[in-house]
Amino acid sequence: MSGGRAEAWVKRGSDHGPDFFRYEAAGLRWLAAAPGGPRVVEVRGVDDDEIVLERIPDGRASSDGALRFGRSLGAMHDAGAAGWGAPAADWAGRCFIGNRPQECVPTDSWGVFYAEQRVRPFVRIAVDLGVLGGADLAVVERACDRVASGELDDPADRPARLHGDLWTGNVLWTPDGEAVLIDPAAHGGHRETDLAMLALFGAPHLDRILHGYDEAHPLTEGWRDRVPLHQLHPLATHSAGHGAGYAVALADAAREVLRL
Repeated sequence: MSGGRAEAWVKRGSDHGPDFFRYEAAGLRWLAAAPGGPRVVEVRGVDDDEIVLERIPDGRASSDGALRFGRSLGAMHDAGAAGWGAPAADWAGRCFIGNRPQECVPTDSWGVFYAEQRVRPFVRIAVDLGVLGGADLAVVERACDRVASGELDDPADRPARLHGDLWTGNVLWTPDGEAVLIDPAAHGGHRETDLAMLALFGAPHLDRILHGYDEAHPLTEGWRDRVPLHQLHPLATHSAGHGAGYAVALADAAREVLRL
C-alpha cells in the first residue's frame, strides 16, 4: 500500500522482500543520471520495507511540455546501458515490472532478450490462467520464435537506457507542464519499446512527444510498422493479469510481427 507525508510519498507493503523497493530506487537513480534526460522523481530514502519519494504536485500535460519530454526522453535513451537486458548500474538483485518479477540477464541479441525474458515468461502465465491458447497461442509463439531468431535485430542499434514500464500513468505532469517519471522497470533495451508503450495506453499529446523525440534522436525508418513488435511485452504482462481482452490484443500484435 502507499501513504503520504507532507513533502513525500511513501510506498510500503511489498510481498517480494528487500529487493523490491531497492530495485525501484536503483532504477530511478540510474534514469535520473542520464545527461539531459527527463525529470525523475527523487528518491528520499529506501530500505527493505519501503521507499520514500518526493511528492509531485498535480498538473496537466501541455503541448510544449510534451515536446520537451520527447526531447529529454531521447537523451535518456542515448545515455545507454551495459547490454540488452542489463539492469540499472550496480544493481545485482531481482528485477520487477509492477508487482511481478522479471529477469534482467544481459544478452548479445536484443531479439533473444526480448522474446525470452520479456514476452514468453508472461505468455506462460497467461496460458496457465486459461486466457491464451489455441490458434492465438500458436501465433504468439511463432512471433516469439521470429524475434528470438535475431531476424528483426538491427546491428546498428545499441542498448538504450529504458524506463521499461512507460505507460501514461507512470508519467506525472507538474502544474507547469513538466513531465516526471515514476515507477520504472529500468533496463537496457530498445528505445522503440518505451515509445510503443506510451502509444498503447494513450499518452497525452503523443504526437508532440514523438516529434520532440525525433528531433533529439531521429527515429529509424519503419518504426511505426514495428509498434506492435514493441507492444508484445506490455500486452503479454497484461494478459498475465488483466484478462482475456489483452490476450486477444497480444495475438493481433503477434500477427502484425509476422508480417514485418
